[in-house]
Amino acid sequence: MSTAFDLIVLGAGPGGYIAAIRAAQLGLKVACIDAWRNAAGGPAPGGTCTNVGCIPSKALLQSSEHFEHAGHAFKDHGIGISSLSIDVPTMQQRKAQVVKQNNEGILYLFKKNKVSFFHGTGSFIGGNAGSGWQVRVAGKDGAQDLVAPQVIVATGSVPRSLDGLAFDEKQVLSNDGALAMDVVPKTLGIIGAGVIGLEMGSVWRRLGAQVTLLEAMPDFLAAADAQVAKEALKQFTRQGLVIHLGAKITATKLGKTGVTLDWTDAKGQAQTLKVDKLIVSVGRKPNTEGLGAEAVGLQCDARGFIQVDAECRTNLPGVWAVGDVVRGPMLAHKAEEEGVAVAERIAGQKPHVDFNTVPWVIYTTPEIAWVGATEQQLKASGRAYKAGSFPFMANGRARALGDTTGFVKMLADASTDEILGVHIIGPMASELIAEAAVAMEFKASSEDIARICHAHPTLSESLKEAALGVAGRTLNL
Repeated sequence: MSTAFDLIVLGAGPGGYIAAIRAAQLGLKVACIDAWRNAAGGPAPGGTCTNVGCIPSKALLQSSEHFEHAGHAFKDHGIGISSLSIDVPTMQQRKAQVVKQNNEGILYLFKKNKVSFFHGTGSFIGGNAGSGWQVRVAGKDGAQDLVAPQVIVATGSVPRSLDGLAFDEKQVLSNDGALAMDVVPKTLGIIGAGVIGLEMGSVWRRLGAQVTLLEAMPDFLAAADAQVAKEALKQFTRQGLVIHLGAKITATKLGKTGVTLDWTDAKGQAQTLKVDKLIVSVGRKPNTEGLGAEAVGLQCDARGFIQVDAECRTNLPGVWAVGDVVRGPMLAHKAEEEGVAVAERIAGQKPHVDFNTVPWVIYTTPEIAWVGATEQQLKASGRAYKAGSFPFMANGRARALGDTTGFVKMLADASTDEILGVHIIGPMASELIAEAAVAMEFKASSEDIARICHAHPTLSESLKEAALGVAGRTLNL
């Protein structure tokens, strides 16, 4: 006998749990299924983001930043520390507590909104649009069958490994293992200089590891604005990260005390790197294995992504998919917006998600954030634009913080002045980018931002100054 619901959500990551809550707010009877377990075997909703991604990485980034500031920056403030040490197990305990608080917060929200939570792995076992879709939950206490006319698949993604080099989370680490080390390795290799590679490299470099990143692409941070990427590479290199672009791995060997990589550099010359630990961050793939897609005829492409239209509808009536398991950027906040939109569509509303105003953030030091088009994209499309920029070196609040690295850059249409993109590298870029996203969502012009009174002294004044710079009338530079 199956328990009936109006909606079943597979996965309680950012896309899934938010979709479930929004649907419940709209009056639907909702079930949400998730298999993540904590150390005690209990439920740990929140997906990769909460458990081994966004949240724990930010906790470690914060701890390692405090350590680096204490060792290098505090003296500029007149603060002397005679003996400095890092207790990695205590740092990891704090990270675990942060994760636990988020897990418990989601469970509380489910209870508050009357979402029925099922702890286990959910998979399709049959059904159709007429009788409802049948989903089986396999948990530690056995199996339970659910049925609903509407299903949202939000099963997220898993790390992609290198051929012939499986994750053991001891020497060869995914993001999971990279976040769980209880000793700082002397040498750390990272394959992939993207978001995960740079953030994890920054954490362990600050704590004392010698970090080398091997990136296959010839350009650094190719998705970012080229001017920002150039500044970022300069800053990361200055900090001590060793970054090789155009690197091709030719062989790997696991030893008792580390990992040896044979690789060729951008000039085709053979190189060898031996490290104590290796983080592989070469991308992620959709988590559709075991979903039971074949049982109901759910269409996936050759890479495993569930095929959806612009509104996240699959080929099956009443079955939707959101987040990392579908096309588009693998970002937690993108998944959340899709989850809300699908819940509202099921309830008969007409929401809209604009991928052009989805912000991107890299939580390194300096932070990097952007929204909209890069300058190279505008050039390639032939769109006429104007650009304005402002360095944090000329910002009073940045000077007071002691962090004047980077700049704000704004791109606007040459004729209409509509903001087309904003790119920030520097302090608190992750927070500053929100104003740009709001402005672009409302089709604001650079003149609109330039005319808004910003509090003084704040970092946000740099956004105003960049907007003024589009018209060539920056005031503080």
